[in-house]
Amino acid sequence: MEKNIDIPGYLDVSTSPELKNILAEAVSAGENIVLDFSKTELVTSAGLRVLMQAQKSIKSTGISMSMKNISPDVMEVFNITGVSKIFSIL
Repeated sequence: MEKNIDIPGYLDVSTSPELKNILAEAVSAGENIVLDFSKTELVTSAGLRVLMQAQKSIKSTGISMSMKNISPDVMEVFNITGVSKIFSIL
């Protein structure tokens, strides 16, 4: 089973708690996760922290988490922080 999650325009301190809950539910349900960044313009350190925590929590579960539709600006943040080397990017 696969869970597609739309990431908001700004993944920051105000939106990351909701994403954290959505990711936790998907992990608990054993769903593979696809994060759609087509609407995302900005990812802050708070958003990166949620993504990294989710990746860490699924590491031993056999669940996969991938990302798609990443804008050049967001991809630059992922490249600088090393996130692009950790996640599967479609």
